[in-house]
Amino acid sequence: MFPSSLAMLGMVSTLALAAETPASLMTQYAQKAGVPVSALSAQRGAALYRTEHAGRDGQPVSCASCHTASPQQAGRTRVGKRIEPLAPLANPQRFTDAAKVEKWFRRNCMDVLQRECSAQEKGDFIAWLSQLK
Repeated sequence: MFPSSLAMLGMVSTLALAAETPASLMTQYAQKAGVPVSALSAQRGAALYRTEHAGRDGQPVSCASCHTASPQQAGRTRVGKRIEPLAPLANPQRFTDAAKVEKWFRRNCMDVLQRECSAQEKGDFIAWLSQLK
C-alpha cells in the first residue's frame, strides 16, 4: 500500500469512530435548512412531537402515541416492543449515529406525518429533546 492510501484509511477509520452529538446534528440540519442554529426552535419541536395527525389507518397519531407523553420515558411500538427514551438526558446513545437518526426520522415521519420531515423540523425536534431536563 502507498503511504497516502494508509493515511486515507486512517482518516476514514477515525471518522467512522467519531460519534455525532445532538448539537452537531442540529448544526447539520440548520445548514441543510439554510438557517442559523439559533433559528431552531424547541417550541416547534415540542409541537411536532405532540400534534396529532391522521395516521395511515385514518386514526389520530402523534410521536407521543408510541414514545409516550414524556420522551424521558421508554415507549412501546404498536406491537408492544420497547422503545428506549428519546431524550438524550435519559438515553445518552440517542442522536449519536447520523445514519440511525436519518433512518428513524424517515420511518417515523412517514408513519406520523405521511411525509418526510424537513431539515428544519428535524433540527427543531432535536433542539427540544436536547433541552429537556
